[in-house]
Amino acid sequence: MTPFAAKVRALRRARGVSQKEMAAALGVSPAYLSALEHGRRSPPNWAMVQKIIGYFNVIWDEADEMQRLAELSHPRVVVDTAGLPATATALANLLARNIAELEEGDLERLYAALLDILEEKRKKTESGG
Repeated sequence: MTPFAAKVRALRRARGVSQKEMAAALGVSPAYLSALEHGRRSPPNWAMVQKIIGYFNVIWDEADEMQRLAELSHPRVVVDTAGLPATATALANLLARNIAELEEGDLERLYAALLDILEEKRKKTESGG
C-alpha cells in the first residue's frame, strides 16, 4: 500500500463509504479504486487527486498533505545511480533486496534519518556552507 492509498482508505472508511459508492461519485470503476487503495496503480494524476480531495471535502493542510502523499506514492520506484559513487548503487540495491523484510518501525527510522540528512544539507546550502 502506498502513503496516498492508506490516506484515501482511511478517509473512506472513516466516512463509512464503500469503494463502489466512492468510485461512482468519482466516475471511475470500483476495480480502479481498489487497485489504487492497494498500491497496484500508479498514483492518480493531479486532476484525480483534486476530485478525491473534493469528494472528501478536505481543505488547506489536509488537501496539501494528500497532494504530497500522491507525489510520494509510486509503487514501483526506479533509482538511477549511474554516475554516482559505488556506495549509492550499493545502498539502492541493499534497500531493494531487503525492504520487504523491514518492519514498519524500521522503515520509519530509516525514513526519518534520511529526512534529517536532507534537511541538514538544505540548511547548509542556504547558509552558504
